[in-house]
Amino acid sequence: MKKIIASVLCFTMCAAMFAGCSSDSTTTSGTTAGGNGGETTTEGTTENTTSQVEVGTGSIVINVYAMSNEVPGMIEEFFKRNPDYGAKYKVEAMVSNNDNQAYETKLNAALTAGGDIAPDLYVAEADYILPYTQGDFASFAAPYSDFIDDVDGKIKAADIAGYTVDLGTNTDGKLVALCYQCTGGALIYRRSIAKDVFGTDDPDAVGKELGAGSQSWDKFLEAAQKMKDKGYAIVSGLGDVWNVCEKAAEKPWVVDGKLYIDPQREAYLDLAKTLIDNDYCNKTDAWQEAWFADMRDASDRKVFAWFGPAWLINYTIGGQVDGKAEQGYGDYAVAVPPVGFWWGGSWLLVNKAAIENADKKEVISKIVEWITLDATEDGLQWAWANGKLNENGTKDTVSSGVVMNMSSVDGSMDILGGQNPFPIFVDATSYASSKCKSTYDSTFNGTWQEQVKQYAMGEKEKDAALNEFKDVVEKAGITVE
Repeated sequence: MKKIIASVLCFTMCAAMFAGCSSDSTTTSGTTAGGNGGETTTEGTTENTTSQVEVGTGSIVINVYAMSNEVPGMIEEFFKRNPDYGAKYKVEAMVSNNDNQAYETKLNAALTAGGDIAPDLYVAEADYILPYTQGDFASFAAPYSDFIDDVDGKIKAADIAGYTVDLGTNTDGKLVALCYQCTGGALIYRRSIAKDVFGTDDPDAVGKELGAGSQSWDKFLEAAQKMKDKGYAIVSGLGDVWNVCEKAAEKPWVVDGKLYIDPQREAYLDLAKTLIDNDYCNKTDAWQEAWFADMRDASDRKVFAWFGPAWLINYTIGGQVDGKAEQGYGDYAVAVPPVGFWWGGSWLLVNKAAIENADKKEVISKIVEWITLDATEDGLQWAWANGKLNENGTKDTVSSGVVMNMSSVDGSMDILGGQNPFPIFVDATSYASSKCKSTYDSTFNGTWQEQVKQYAMGEKEKDAALNEFKDVVEKAGITVE
């Protein structure tokens, strides 16, 4: 199967919620060894797809740039609820995946060109949000306070997840982007395997078996041996633990202009080596066919667990098991992970040039506030959390703590055997920090993973792997000591 980046995979599945969008697509092929919205690097050939999506019938055009139909679909829903806006405005959305940084390249060119081609509203993901909020392209983003009244008060009132605010704040301390999701991560495991190995599938008991909340991998590795003894792999591949190590880091790759290898990222070296040497995983690459096959029990050796947010259940695992009990539907459950982390998310940004136009400012302010800050039962986030925007009733965690704690929000999921994982995912937000992120992530993360993989597979000594990584860092102009 051709490689599909995480952002496009999970969000294209999710975009089925908004099937009313019209689009014309053109497809070109390309080759990539890059990462994805979830920062898991894989290798392979992919299709680089660009679509044009139109929403609304009005004469005032709003240009939107996005990685999937998800945000255009949200705008379509907004227009359905507010038909006067749908009659006055027309959204023309350029939708492109980010393989080979295709989306970033298109977005950067459009922002730089300005004029009619420039996006009025645009989306950036966790892996590359910082260049648009704090880096080279941050100057294009309008502060939310310029088009939404009392932003700070509304953030506080909605209890918006702190790390999402931090990543959306520019170097002047002004908020220029907000995320509508909350992507705290958990242990997503198979109940039947837990019963076979631990004698129970209870989330609390399973969590303890793997060292829930210990911020250590010791119990996890003990459990890995128990899994192996019973004929199971504890995870599918190295990428399944990388996301935890990367987001659990307390400092970024670069501190005071110098390379800093956080202990959590450094721990990935030995953790990966241990998983390979002891045959604790199936040696798959994330977002490849073998990884998906493990999710639906189509491999020779069954896999016990994945680490991820709610979207990994809904749009990735759910897409593989496809409602079939024989492939694991209803046999999954969620527990507290051994190490706290987060993974993914999409931020909305508004071009400064757009809000200079009073007509555009009017509708953009309403759309952005409805998606990111409305913590009522009329807002996007309440409907999103309750699965009200799609025929399948898919539910997801959102950035508003107020919404997540509403009594009217029901997070129970059939794929999890009726479990409501929302309390675990909400608690996981306490471990979500922006401190691990830097503008160098899209380059350094992929290089680090590749060097660690070569070391873990026995293709390279540890010192050689470290030295090659440091060479890439030095070429980026960062001091290496």
